[in-house]
Amino acid sequence: MMMRLPLVGVLALALSAVALPAAAQQDGGLFGNIFKPPAATPQPLPGGDETELVGRMERLESSLRQLTGQVEQLQYRNQQLEAQVRRLEEGAGGARGPAAASAPALAPAATPPSGRPASVPGGPGKRSDAFDPNADPAAPGAPQPLGSPASAATALPRPAEAIPGGRPAGGTQVAALPGPGASVRELYDAGQAQLQRQDYSGAEQTFRQIIQSASGDRIIPDATFMLGESLFLRQNYGDAAASFLEVSTKYPNSPRAPEALLRLGQSLAGLGEKETACATLQEVDRKYPRATSSIRQAVEREQKRVGC
Repeated sequence: MMMRLPLVGVLALALSAVALPAAAQQDGGLFGNIFKPPAATPQPLPGGDETELVGRMERLESSLRQLTGQVEQLQYRNQQLEAQVRRLEEGAGGARGPAAASAPALAPAATPPSGRPASVPGGPGKRSDAFDPNADPAAPGAPQPLGSPASAATALPRPAEAIPGGRPAGGTQVAALPGPGASVRELYDAGQAQLQRQDYSGAEQTFRQIIQSASGDRIIPDATFMLGESLFLRQNYGDAAASFLEVSTKYPNSPRAPEALLRLGQSLAGLGEKETACATLQEVDRKYPRATSSIRQAVEREQKRVGC
């Protein structure tokens, strides 16, 4: 019995000697682990916060995709408008110059025609409402009989106070065009009278003469608009659009500019350019928020008619 006890003690010491180096190898020293700070336990994100963060990121990505799509659409529409403007300017540059240079001398006006004027043949997509002054006498720009009460409230003739250096054109019957020494103002009044008599071809020649001979005059924006009007009422939408575009771009602060933009949209619709026409009509309210109620109402009617 006495021999077994020392043997057990020796075995215990031997096992301890083997275990201590193994523990020291694993932990970097038996006593060093006593002073080693406890390892930080990673704290997982609360489940609710993580879900909310993922949801916010998804919403932001969706908004970004929508904004990118809107920007691409606006860029595409802008490119279409620029291309349309270039085509109109190129067509107008080739058609208007020779016509203005070869315009014959103005002769005395013919006797005003009685009854309904002869209809002008139109191409595909012929207008039947806004472009026919007889179908819608209340439309902006529709000619009114000279001296009638309604003529003072429409775009033709324009009130004298709105035209630089003007005098009333309505209420006075013009028998013949002014002579060679006539002033620009007299020519302008004569051109308005021709429009009111539905002599659109004569009015076109008169306003072209004003634009050619009175370059830089304050009346040029009005004369350019009225030239477009004489073409518009004859359903010559291409040349009319070029005139209205010139007023909108070269004279954007002119009192005629909002109506010119409206007429430009109507002319483009007459040419079958629906998308460009709708974009142009939309620009009237954005660019001229203080336009008259009659112009705004005309824009709304045209948008409905075109199907914008």
